[in-house]
Amino acid sequence: MKPDRSPATVVAVICSAEVLSMLTVAAFPALLPSFLHEWSLSKTDAGWINGIYYLGYLGAVPVLVSLTDRQPAHRIYFGGMVLATISAFGFGIFADGFWSAMVLRLLSGIGLAGTYMPGLKLLTDQLERLRPGADHSRSVALYTSSFGLGMSLSYFIAGHLSELWGWQTAFLILGFGPLVAFAYMLPTLPRDGGPPAHAPSTHLLDFRPVFRCRPAMGYVLAYTVHNFELFAFRAWVVAFLAFAVTRHPGESLIVAATTIAAASNIVGTPASVIGNEISRRIGRRRAITIIMWGSAVYAVGLGFLAEAPLWLLTLAVVFYGFLITGDSSSITAGAVAEAPKGYKGATLAVHSCIGFSGAFLGPLVFGAVLDWSSPAGLGGGTVESWIWALSVAGAVAALGPVCLYFLRAR
Repeated sequence: MKPDRSPATVVAVICSAEVLSMLTVAAFPALLPSFLHEWSLSKTDAGWINGIYYLGYLGAVPVLVSLTDRQPAHRIYFGGMVLATISAFGFGIFADGFWSAMVLRLLSGIGLAGTYMPGLKLLTDQLERLRPGADHSRSVALYTSSFGLGMSLSYFIAGHLSELWGWQTAFLILGFGPLVAFAYMLPTLPRDGGPPAHAPSTHLLDFRPVFRCRPAMGYVLAYTVHNFELFAFRAWVVAFLAFAVTRHPGESLIVAATTIAAASNIVGTPASVIGNEISRRIGRRRAITIIMWGSAVYAVGLGFLAEAPLWLLTLAVVFYGFLITGDSSSITAGAVAEAPKGYKGATLAVHSCIGFSGAFLGPLVFGAVLDWSSPAGLGGGTVESWIWALSVAGAVAALGPVCLYFLRAR
């Protein structure tokens, strides 16, 4: 076993690796307008390709994250990074239409299942070993913020690389992100070895102890509707901005739509940290309620801004990215805090599996609503269709505080 690092070093290494491992995540939605044209995709087709990524995630996450209760988390984590790299390289080389994109994005989602929550389990295990019993919610906030930072860079880099060398090269270059993270984590991160302090008493996929924990399940369901809104927005924000430009003939955005999408994601990093600090001061459930209901109302209003001046719409999109992520770390920290002893990995597995069903359904339902609400059936062709889609996303997110209230500790 390598000598112990300081808690700050552990947080820095794991969070930076999380950023690099996320570089391939938003490559497809960032380049969505190109794929819609080149592959003649409907909005529902695009919703499926966006959503299948998270279907792969939630299909693999129960097994991969639960295994971290029984064996060192770094083994799962490193395997996920390798798969993320392979799937990105495969997309850049072999993707040529709907079905090949579906298969390769499915594999990429499985790679995310091996990195995101196993990485959080790895982080909290390391910190608990270094400082038993301490409040690690700030480290959780930094880690969950790294997700948004990595996705922001994914939008930004994918857009610029595609302009320079095409989308195939963009995927190939982004695929080196998790590979680089793997290369420097392997020799620097202390290994988490030895038997767990509280070993599970049930078999691998027995999640009954988690399901019986009402407070933990409240956070799981809140996370589900949070992801529905968040990933619907992330999947369709570039297409929304592209539509808005068509409503302003002769005008253009100040910067590229992918750059705006990146900015709307990168502001989620401070938003998640700030949201956690608010939770520490006024209470986690109260803070989450204020943020989620505020975001839901804002989503409805954003649709009406499709014909607003482009500079105003740009600011509105970036602020929505800030607001929509303000509750993220608080929800995940709540699930970790409420996890039954010995079942932190299982709780995170349930948190991810059920929670990311929202990430799968959000982009898909959003695209379907765009198609359904457009008179010609060509999704996203009217302002009204975007209002409907954003309103549905906001209405689903508004259910989060309701779940927290009814499943609170008695």
